[in-house]
Amino acid sequence: MTKKKATSSDVAELAGFSQATVSMVLNRKYNVSFSRETVERVEQAARELGYELPKHKTQKKNKKEKLIVVFCPTITSPYYVLLLEGIESIANEQGYSVFICNTQRDAGLEEKYLRMMRTLRPQGIIYACNPNPDFQKQVEEMAKEIPLVIISNKEKTTTVDAINQNNTEVGKLMARHLLELGHRDVAFITPPLTRRQWQRSRRIEGFVKVFEQEGLKDHVIIKAADESFDRHIPRTDSEYSMGYQLTTELLSEGRKFTAIAGQNDMMAYGAIDALGAAKLHVPRDVSVIGCDNIFYSGIRRISLTTIDHFVALKGRDACDIIIRKIGMNSQLYGGLRPTSLYNIEYTPKLIVRKTTAYARN
Repeated sequence: MTKKKATSSDVAELAGFSQATVSMVLNRKYNVSFSRETVERVEQAARELGYELPKHKTQKKNKKEKLIVVFCPTITSPYYVLLLEGIESIANEQGYSVFICNTQRDAGLEEKYLRMMRTLRPQGIIYACNPNPDFQKQVEEMAKEIPLVIISNKEKTTTVDAINQNNTEVGKLMARHLLELGHRDVAFITPPLTRRQWQRSRRIEGFVKVFEQEGLKDHVIIKAADESFDRHIPRTDSEYSMGYQLTTELLSEGRKFTAIAGQNDMMAYGAIDALGAAKLHVPRDVSVIGCDNIFYSGIRRISLTTIDHFVALKGRDACDIIIRKIGMNSQLYGGLRPTSLYNIEYTPKLIVRKTTAYARN
């Protein structure tokens, strides 16, 4: 006659504890605290009865979900929507899921998501913008363990794989276009120029540099939104509203300009509508140029002159690097883990449409 297998109920009866306690001890549920005596009594009873733990799939086998995490400062901006589309297109092709951590440009949220990575343990991480400076070192350390790519604005040195953008060159490209059209008095409108968003300043520096070389530095008006804007949760219309408000302020202050450059396309749309509300024609009275070349910019009714820096392709490249690194780490190279550093940069391109024209005399 076949001997009946011992159950956890049998162990509980022999050890003198509840079945729940016995189950947690035998299954090593160490998130619950038990005394050494309790653990020893349960394990002794299990040995006496010949109890065998049920065969579960190991955690390693269960954890085969192919996951890439994206740290994104906002999901309301068309720029980041484009970026995420590029990332997801490659991830989906390769059978990876994408988990988006929307940090809302909040340092506390970003820190919380970074802590989550210890338990989530994704196969790769993509930062859709530069990490908060407070967490830069932590991110660099994490990149040593997990394939990690930063879609960043160009820095002098980097120890992390990056899709770079030279924002200084973007600003120069915008300025040269306006100067070629004879615009000597111009305004540059921008979201807050904070420590976290230092890349915004780089674009302005490049813009001003070109005018300075022509002896026109004092002819450039820099109009930045208040820092409080970056402390609010971004709305879909946040950048548009900033562009509208800053342009309205420029007009009410009686500032002299024949062209406006927007830090991005959404701000440029806001500027165009504010000029229209003031009965000024674009581009006859004031030219407007943006940056990003998002989808709406090419619509005929808008037809915005802008700078294309290939946003969707950056997302695709970032995801491609992650998947390459995952593949490299899973292969054996004489027991050594290969070391490589990817650094990709696109050359920005001016897209001339209908919102810029020669300056009026």
